[in-house]
Amino acid sequence: MNNYWVVVADQSKARIFSVADPRGALREVGVLEHPEARELEQTLTSDRPGRAFDSKGRGRHAMGSTVEPGKQENLRFARRVADHLLSAHNEGRCDRLLLVAGPPLLGLLKDSLDTSCGLEVSLLEKNLGQYDAQDIRKHLPERL
Repeated sequence: MNNYWVVVADQSKARIFSVADPRGALREVGVLEHPEARELEQTLTSDRPGRAFDSKGRGRHAMGSTVEPGKQENLRFARRVADHLLSAHNEGRCDRLLLVAGPPLLGLLKDSLDTSCGLEVSLLEKNLGQYDAQDIRKHLPERL
């Protein structure tokens, strides 16, 4: 099995490319989109935070959420991408992987991937989501 994939991701899209030759061109084989990442924070929350009473006295205060809605959407998308990649690996479609993303998302993707199944993962911290396949290839190592 020698199926090498390059995944170029940002908060709203993950493009999946295959590479037949270590020095060869990228061929797009799939895309995962997450339009919720483009939503404003206000639209991601249903309403104002709830209110609670102090444990002593008559004071009240707003209850905050532990994870900001925008970050929660990024976590959901990272898990979705990781699940897709692990399924592809389990089906024999991918055994080596290069993840390319900006720092926040790259960390979430890395944390979401379970590599104990034998999937070989390399990381490249770059924001290349806006480029086409030919330009992305120019930013990657000469030999993958």
